[in-house]
Amino acid sequence: MDTTIKMEKVKKSFNRFEAIRNVDLEIQSGEILGLLGPSGAGKSTIIKILTGQLEPTVGTVTIFGEPGNQIKLTHNRKRFGVLTDNSGLYKRLTIEENLNMYCKLYELPESAIDEALQFVNLSSSKKKKVSELSRGMMQRVTLARAILHKPELLFLDEPTSALDPVNTHHIHEGLRKLNAQGTTILLTTHDMFEAEALCDRVAFLHEGEIKESGSPKELKDSYREDVMEVELVCGQTHSLPINEIATIDKLKEWANTQSIRRIHSNEPTLGDLFMRVTGGELS
Repeated sequence: MDTTIKMEKVKKSFNRFEAIRNVDLEIQSGEILGLLGPSGAGKSTIIKILTGQLEPTVGTVTIFGEPGNQIKLTHNRKRFGVLTDNSGLYKRLTIEENLNMYCKLYELPESAIDEALQFVNLSSSKKKKVSELSRGMMQRVTLARAILHKPELLFLDEPTSALDPVNTHHIHEGLRKLNAQGTTILLTTHDMFEAEALCDRVAFLHEGEIKESGSPKELKDSYREDVMEVELVCGQTHSLPINEIATIDKLKEWANTQSIRRIHSNEPTLGDLFMRVTGGELS
């Protein structure tokens, strides 16, 4: 599998403040990778470096097999899309008029607008002016603009932070379809449900450093405690080791007296893992 993005020992400093340091990150073509961390962890700085908005202070960045600063060149502009917290939309124009400008820029047919608006569940609102939109609707328009040209690589900075659960689900379904068509996706989030729902791999970013990375399943397995929690109808809860004869005997005893209300594994959530690995919280 080809590598789309590679960062090696990347540091970005603003005067004496190090926003990120010693970042090693590799993203394979066709992969969805999630950068997980709270506000201020350095997620947006990484996105800005990868999209050519910032230069790293130290380290090397490679995108599409070329130096990272080549991403801004004309032959690469059509290859990627980006959603950030800065919409850049023209508020006096309608949604359709905003997207039409990008259709002309990318030399796309106007039918691409309808397809992109269907993707973000805004087909019926294309004649609305941007100034009339809620924050969540503006975020969806910005996402429509980012995927208008079906890019090879998509950067999403907190893509569903302003959306309700229904539209979040709709966007997740669309991103899965886009990824199935071959688009590589790097997204930042502090939403653990989103990370598990979308990402092939995640990386925990804390105070500018990547502390741990892997697939959600791999990370959970590596930190899982081999115990199960058994809740009885009387209200008692017992922690029992998995795969031991004494546990099996105890379960049989409770089952014979119909005493078991619920059994569940003691598998940690991604939020639990982040706190364990970093000592910080994702909020």
